Amino acid sequence: MLGALLRKTGEKLEIRDDLEAIGPGPDQVRVRIRATGICHSDLSFQNGTIPVPLPSVLGHEGAGEVIAVGDGVTNVSEGDHVVVAWSPPCGGCPFCLGGQPNLCGTGPMQAAMNPSLRLEGNPVFGNAGTPTFVEETVIPAIATVPIAKDVPMDLASLIGCGITTGVGAALNTARVEAGSSVVVFGCGGVGLSIIQGARIAGASVIVAVDRLDAKLEIARRFGATHAVKPEDLQDAKTTLTARDGFDYAFEAIGLAQTMRAAYDAARRGGKAIIVGVARADEMVQFSGFELFFQEKALIGSFYGSADVRTEFKRLLDFWRAGQLDLEGMISQRISLDQVNDALAQLEAGEVIRSVIEFD
Repeated sequence: MLGALLRKTGEKLEIRDDLEAIGPGPDQVRVRIRATGICHSDLSFQNGTIPVPLPSVLGHEGAGEVIAVGDGVTNVSEGDHVVVAWSPPCGGCPFCLGGQPNLCGTGPMQAAMNPSLRLEGNPVFGNAGTPTFVEETVIPAIATVPIAKDVPMDLASLIGCGITTGVGAALNTARVEAGSSVVVFGCGGVGLSIIQGARIAGASVIVAVDRLDAKLEIARRFGATHAVKPEDLQDAKTTLTARDGFDYAFEAIGLAQTMRAAYDAARRGGKAIIVGVARADEMVQFSGFELFFQEKALIGSFYGSADVRTEFKRLLDFWRAGQLDLEGMISQRISLDQVNDALAQLEAGEVIRSVIEFD
């Protein structure tokens, strides 16, 4: 099979045509990937921000067709169209039973610890155990969520990570209220999804913050009421909130300084939601007094605090109702051979999201 392999951190992906899929075994399914988004997390896996076992096939934001099922699989059947969930809930652990299935560790561990690809007779890991930069992937059945067959695969693939992460951060993690004020740091794919989530929730003020004029213009199209560069944020805060700060401040970049800036932008008693992924050794500093005195909530958002088993359908319902723009999120459609160029463009901030389409 054709696939994109990462052999060493920091290197370009190697396009191979001799990968093999293993299985499916019990409780696994084999999916023919039809489309997969290139998410900023793929860049983070490539450059080492997020550790990944090597060699590994990357990609985690995909949609395709089930072509084989292993013993014991009951949630999907051959021929079903599915979205891949890179952090699948097992359904039986304390997190799943306690209402936080996005934090399940059992399902992702099950996926990650069993290599289902092979190259020249040697096992190859899959990114998060659910690799999608490959023509066919074998993954746990719990990592597949069925969707209607009339949903285009390129749009469905975006639901697998970026849309769920961003819209979910607004609707599930922060629980943005109608009439509230929101600021979003970073207008990449996830930041734009946060903006869309805040718009769906009914926020009256949505401020997009980015260094690139082109991204600020795009943010307006997706629902931002105001769009400013970082150096102009203080003036916007003064004008729009009478210096008090925003009810909700989202960070979608993954840098310590922007996480701190998001906390500072939130009003006293407001919420700062961290969606971006920083390196493990990157520290954010706060004083003990301000944490007490400001009474702000500093919250991480992992996979949009979503239960993918129901959230994927809800997001597609928003799309069908015209409330969620999926088509506009795709800035370019490419082949797998162009994946390295697309990752470079993503790093430079030149694209929102690339989608690889398999024939």
